[in-house]
Amino acid sequence: MSMVRIMKNRKDLNRRMFKGFTLIELLIVIIILGVLAALITGNFFTSLKKGRDAKRKADLEQVQRALEMYYEDKRIYPLTAELTFGTSLTDPVSGKVYMQNVPNDPVSNKAYQYLSADGTDYKIFGCLENNLQRLPYLSTGYTITCDGCENLNGTPVADCIWGVSSSNISP
Repeated sequence: MSMVRIMKNRKDLNRRMFKGFTLIELLIVIIILGVLAALITGNFFTSLKKGRDAKRKADLEQVQRALEMYYEDKRIYPLTAELTFGTSLTDPVSGKVYMQNVPNDPVSNKAYQYLSADGTDYKIFGCLENNLQRLPYLSTGYTITCDGCENLNGTPVADCIWGVSSSNISP
């Protein structure tokens, strides 16, 4: 009798231990995991865009500081044709280096747009991937486009422009 009771208890124990999940329970868990993965992935790509945009803004500010040092020494800003992105910003007469490597866009590796018609002022523009950030001003007389600026998917980014300018330009 005791052997029958042991076998019955063992069967009950096995049933309780190895009771499986139903198909509906598995589907609910899979759906929840899918939603969480989508949320995490979306935030990840947004963070990447914000990081690249922060790099662009920092690049423009570094170039701005180098141009202001250049102006302090020469009392003129380099003309549009004199500033080449991807190379150094150097005074051709004294050989003084103001910036070792004038940076390009981190994704497309294309030059930022630098505009200085007569050397009395300048503007530098770059294209951002996050289209919620826009340039607070665009002066008349300058036509700025983001031709060639594109995100990682190859989609053109034409409406999101950021820029810095010399201190003698009012917004």
